[in-house]
Amino acid sequence: MEILKVEHLCKTYGEKNTLVKALDDISFSVEKGEFVAIVGASGSGKSTLLHILGGVDKPTSGHVYVNDCDVFSFNEANLAIFRRRQVGLIYQFYNLIPILDVEENMELPILLDNKKPDKQYLKELIETLGLQDRIHHLPNELSGGQQQRVSIGRALMNHPSLLLADEPTGNLDSKSSKEIMELLEISNQKYEQTIIMITHDQNLAMHANRIITIDDGKIIKDEKVK
Repeated sequence: MEILKVEHLCKTYGEKNTLVKALDDISFSVEKGEFVAIVGASGSGKSTLLHILGGVDKPTSGHVYVNDCDVFSFNEANLAIFRRRQVGLIYQFYNLIPILDVEENMELPILLDNKKPDKQYLKELIETLGLQDRIHHLPNELSGGQQQRVSIGRALMNHPSLLLADEPTGNLDSKSSKEIMELLEISNQKYEQTIIMITHDQNLAMHANRIITIDDGKIIKDEKVK
């Protein structure tokens, strides 16, 4: 089942002599349950692409369809609802709320959507993430790896259509990086979560089952690896 379709996506900055093409006619689709790594050097356009897929940035032209809905046909209010309900975002620097504990940070997307958190699912996620003895700790009482686990849990709480991870291990040591990648694989396999991960590290990309390589805003390779 196709969950994401990207058609002729372009993103430009500036004009005439200063025109920069961050994305240049990008097209691809993703099936539900795929784990896709998007790789490329710094400045290749991969982060721009991820931000557009998540509705955080808008393309200059082209279309992004999630569950057959044209994301950029939404008005600002509906685009905000799309981001809240359909997209889980994991950033390199965690972006946790410092005055909220682990449990509260994970519940926040649900509460912002005026919904009641599923406590059983929360408990299951906390156990899967290995945070049982940290649920009432604040972010500054956690290691970097633990904070990133919380951000993964927060991203999964809404059962998003897409889990988008932007260099999720970029601020972690090798041991924590390995643990985070294992958790992403678990979320993909256990919850059939569709994941699109940005990375410049080919070794991390091998945890995915498909690798899309971008250079100068264009897809130069798209291959299955598992």
